[in-house]
Amino acid sequence: MNKHSFDTLSQAVNTLTEEGFKEDFEADESCIKALYSKKEYQPNELKIIDSYRFEGMTNPSDESVVFTIEANDGTKGTMVMSYGASTAQNEELIQQIPCVKN
Repeated sequence: MNKHSFDTLSQAVNTLTEEGFKEDFEADESCIKALYSKKEYQPNELKIIDSYRFEGMTNPSDESVVFTIEANDGTKGTMVMSYGASTAQNEELIQQIPCVKN
């Protein structure tokens, strides 16, 4: 389960980065990309360690989630996904990443 309680998305990302989740992951059409290292992963090469949900301050339907992710090669990072009218992330690919609860 979540070991933190964050008030804001930026607070979550900053704290998780300090804890070693330094990479930014993004799901595109065919793979999960690590934006800094330029590595590409398939969902089975990753695991979701935890997730943190946030509601928008002015619009409750403006939600986002931060996933903490670890790759098989030891790379650790976060992925931010927004829910709403449009999202840049490939949700189907993200749903294929195994979840591991500590």
